Amino acid sequence: MGWGLSALTRLAGSKVVDRSGLRKPIEGLVTAGTRNGFRVAGAATRSFKSARKLGQPARLAPAEDTGLFDLTPSEDQQLIVETVTEFAAEQLRPAAADADAKLEAPEGLLSRAAELGISLVGIPEELGGVGAERSVVTNALVAEALAHGDLGLAVAVLAPSAVSTALVSWGDEQQQADYLPAFVGENVPAAALALQEQKALYDPFKPATKARRTPKGYQLDGVKSLVPRAAQAELFIVSADLEGRGPALFLVESSNAGVTIEGEPAMGLRGAATGKLHLSNVALPAGALLGGGKLDVFTDLVRLSRLGWAALAAGTAKAVLDYVVPYVNERVAFGEPISHRQAVAFSVADIAIELEGLRLVTLRAAARAEQGKPYAREVALARKLATDKGMQIGSAGVQLLGGHGFVKEHPVERWYRDLRAIGVMEGAVLL
Repeated sequence: MGWGLSALTRLAGSKVVDRSGLRKPIEGLVTAGTRNGFRVAGAATRSFKSARKLGQPARLAPAEDTGLFDLTPSEDQQLIVETVTEFAAEQLRPAAADADAKLEAPEGLLSRAAELGISLVGIPEELGGVGAERSVVTNALVAEALAHGDLGLAVAVLAPSAVSTALVSWGDEQQQADYLPAFVGENVPAAALALQEQKALYDPFKPATKARRTPKGYQLDGVKSLVPRAAQAELFIVSADLEGRGPALFLVESSNAGVTIEGEPAMGLRGAATGKLHLSNVALPAGALLGGGKLDVFTDLVRLSRLGWAALAAGTAKAVLDYVVPYVNERVAFGEPISHRQAVAFSVADIAIELEGLRLVTLRAAARAEQGKPYAREVALARKLATDKGMQIGSAGVQLLGGHGFVKEHPVERWYRDLRAIGVMEGAVLL
């Protein structure tokens, strides 16, 4: 895209353009290209190869069932959350407005985020990570802490770990050997879990993207929408309907022929640099199928992704609460703080109440998931609360700030736009 913009910009500055009457069309093309991005081939910056042979896939064991439901973080979890919270406050929050305006994270921010080692928590020690057991609760706390800084940038930061987590959970020994070493190195690849499609009332279990068998493997055709960091991603996990048998997951490298990317700016999550992933006659080897195409694997992935969005909603909702409390206490109208007004006080209290309910259900679902217990009910509740109450909290935050809630000087309007994505997004993150 950079080369295309450069060429068009030089052409727009040429006097020949004026004589030919093409000034306005070319200027319009430059503007559109800057705003929406050209459709370009995917990033092809590395070749994924096996660093060593694995006799069998490495999996994380379920967490110990203590028989108690305790929300108190362990010492290790507390240390991780404090580190991530500090990073979100010092790095994500100050960069959020600029990322929202420019549709991309600031230079170097995501590499600094990778240095935190967020993806290492979900990768077993024998593969170079630091994981000893499933860490869904830890991942939920990390997602919440990042989203307190900014939801869009949090999605950009967490997108690669969604892919590495899926590989640990369902990848075979060859897939793990090929791809996971890159996620424990110094240069963690941009990667994305691509489930979303541009369709009203989209059902992730009925993808329009199609996969058919070929003598050498599979062929994929379709379009995925709102893929985080699509233009930079080197590896995708893509959902597709496998010859009418149901949804399945495929590993797609950006260097595969037929993979192109198109910019897709959205109402929210603009810091995540979302884009469309076009798949046109993409040929994949037989080993690209993740989890054997099993429906229960796909179901677990969707549930854990929705749980991730619930955790992100809780983090941004907490940011709204932490912002409006001092605002209503300091904002004076008619000689007293507006927090003295019953309607204002009750609205703030409602935000706090709904937030605690959302966090409780989300962490309960996460605890059951990491212990290997059934958690479908809890995920459904967390998804419902995140969708309804998250949007309600965002709206209440804007309302409590009055006219200030409608301008970009205050971050609440951005959080409101981001929270509206919770109810429509599938994939992208994974706990």
